Amino acid sequence: MDRLHKIISQWGIASRRRAEDMIRSGRVRLNGRVASLGDQADPAIDQIEVDDKLIQPLERPEFIYLLLNKPLGVVSTCEDEQGRTTVLDLLPQNLRSHQGIHPVGRLDAYSTGALILTNDGNLTFRLTHPRHEIPKIYHVWVAGIPSPRSLEQWSQGISLEEMQTLPAQIQILKKQLDQTLLQITIREGKNRQIRRIAAYLGYPVISLHRVAIGNIQLNLPDQPSLFGGKYRSLSGQEIKFLQEM
Repeated sequence: MDRLHKIISQWGIASRRRAEDMIRSGRVRLNGRVASLGDQADPAIDQIEVDDKLIQPLERPEFIYLLLNKPLGVVSTCEDEQGRTTVLDLLPQNLRSHQGIHPVGRLDAYSTGALILTNDGNLTFRLTHPRHEIPKIYHVWVAGIPSPRSLEQWSQGISLEEMQTLPAQIQILKKQLDQTLLQITIREGKNRQIRRIAAYLGYPVISLHRVAIGNIQLNLPDQPSLFGGKYRSLSGQEIKFLQEM
């Protein structure tokens, strides 16, 4: 027996968080009744329906793992009430219609770069859990030339309003007039974390681009560049890395 939202995510219908929302809104039925959060079930015995469609144990979809180079202005959601372009809109129809594919974590609309898409709800749950601390590498242009003291503060972790950040690795890649390109490695993903810290230190972000998630790199030396809006399938080695996290 497993929790209902876990079963829905295992079947690639939605991430665990999204599955919980579906249960709350009455879109899931268990043995003919509207399901509740906390319900447990056995897919081999119990009748589970999502949006009036019966989940069949033999219809469990093949898992998909993609790396997308998210362009500027695109939102990291499956749908958007404001009608903005979402990351799923960048995929061909055969993938968009594939059951449960969704982004793992988020990049805000004004940030670009590496974003994983999958229909493996269990993997999403593990990767977005705070205890895993997967390193993510960003190339960030900031206004001004950060002082050594500011960079040291940033690297040691900063207390900012309700947010306490973990230590980060900061490296200066380039200085250009009154702008600086930083490589920033963090192991957490608090809301607009890099932008908020940079503004707090007095060096606001001009552009932010994620180049790697763990050992999954946006551009590989032996492969063509992955331009904005394009995607590729993760290799077996990359998928293994994520599953072992």
